[in-house]
Amino acid sequence: MAGNTAFAEPGSKLINKNKNFSESKTITEKAAGVLYWIMRCAMVVNVFALFFPTFNAVRISQNINGNMSLFTCAISYKSMLSTFKAVLKRQAWLEPAFKSLSFCAVLIIIAAVIAIVGGCMSLGNRKMKKLGCFFTLAAGIVELLGALGINPILNGLINDSYAAGKFDDMKLMRPNVMYIYVAIAAIYIAISIVNFFLVPKPEEGVGMEMEPKFRLFLMMLPIIALAFVFSYLPLYGWRYAFFDYKSGETLSMEKFVGFKWFTEIFKTAATKKDIMTVLKNTLAMSGLGIVTSWVPMAFAIFLSEIKNTHFRRIVQTFTTIPNFISWVLVYALALAIFSTDGFINTMINSMNPNAPAVATNYLMESGHMWLKMLAWGLWKGVGWSAIIYIAAISGIDQGLFEAATVDGAGRFARMWYITVPELIPTYCVLLLMSIANILSNGMDQYLVFSNAVNREQIQVLDLYVYNLGIGSGLIPLSTVVGMVKSIVSVILLFAANGVSKAIRGESIV
Repeated sequence: MAGNTAFAEPGSKLINKNKNFSESKTITEKAAGVLYWIMRCAMVVNVFALFFPTFNAVRISQNINGNMSLFTCAISYKSMLSTFKAVLKRQAWLEPAFKSLSFCAVLIIIAAVIAIVGGCMSLGNRKMKKLGCFFTLAAGIVELLGALGINPILNGLINDSYAAGKFDDMKLMRPNVMYIYVAIAAIYIAISIVNFFLVPKPEEGVGMEMEPKFRLFLMMLPIIALAFVFSYLPLYGWRYAFFDYKSGETLSMEKFVGFKWFTEIFKTAATKKDIMTVLKNTLAMSGLGIVTSWVPMAFAIFLSEIKNTHFRRIVQTFTTIPNFISWVLVYALALAIFSTDGFINTMINSMNPNAPAVATNYLMESGHMWLKMLAWGLWKGVGWSAIIYIAAISGIDQGLFEAATVDGAGRFARMWYITVPELIPTYCVLLLMSIANILSNGMDQYLVFSNAVNREQIQVLDLYVYNLGIGSGLIPLSTVVGMVKSIVSVILLFAANGVSKAIRGESIV
């Protein structure tokens, strides 16, 4: 019996340690769980509403740009009033009211952040849930103050505008979407109070704990949020492709043109020619990038073979640094080397007294432009791209190298028969991603090196979209081209993934 007790002891300690995760839920706690799901859905709606112009509760005048979201109005007061400057110059007394309006928007954003904290705490144990109720209650109160504060400001502006006889200039309107934020705030307050009493009291001496799966999810949440803001939220801009839109205007159904801009690409001969030239440049430069995609892997292999650790670190550092230099500085470096009074021409003139008076400007030449861009891209990115291969090399079983050495394999044999095969899966994954991004060369490199002489050879799809939208003001047409590029990239990704699965039996999707 004593032996059984001794063996049972560790198990009982383990049970006590994980008590919070395995405790049986009461009926009230299950009801609280349902309310928590409702509250989390309200949080998601709240966060989405901050970034969409349709839910801009502080747009109380038609003079405020209809394409601005509540988030933009909160963080950029000047942008909110960019189309309101003429009215403000004539009526300076309006500015305090609009500052108060911007403050209401800030309150709503702060409330959303506090609510997210409370929502994350609701994934923990009872003690954490209890504390989270105070956060969501505070979020509800702050959001209610921000949403309800819009009405008095608007009423004051209406009264003052009528008194000054300037109501028509103000173009005031009542944004009914403010009541969405009022409803969300009411949900926060009501559920926080109810759940505070529904969640059972935590046991004495129990700290705040959370299940590992939820902790891992919360660790990923910032990455998910960044991906949403920078990768998925911009897709909302695709709506410009269906409107006859010009920069600074407000979208309305009066300007809806359907698929007009989609057919515009094929109507004009000049546009079709430009598209074909741009596609040729894009595919050629991406193709060269794919053909040379083995270079970072080879560099990583040879770098790992350097036995002097100090020297290896110096080489890796100096080859990685260019990745952190902007393309503007890279062009400044190219200008210092290849311009008419750069290093190359200066050296030629010093060595050859009979050199021509007018030096050659190598940056203005359009010959071999694809290879030049490839060379600059490799110089800037090969060290950074090799990092993932260096990490993969460090994970190779060292016993394989020792066994090969015993069998008489030399250094190059070990590299070819062990290192390279072990890196092939990593290389294939990166190759699939490169194929999927074959239409996405980036814009910065080609923008800084572009000039009137080499424009036809250097203009890739991303630069063409930029020139259409920013240079020519054809925002709908540039949006159409960008949409097609994104859709084709997704199709290429799944196609390359299907081929990989059929040939290698492995996929990344």
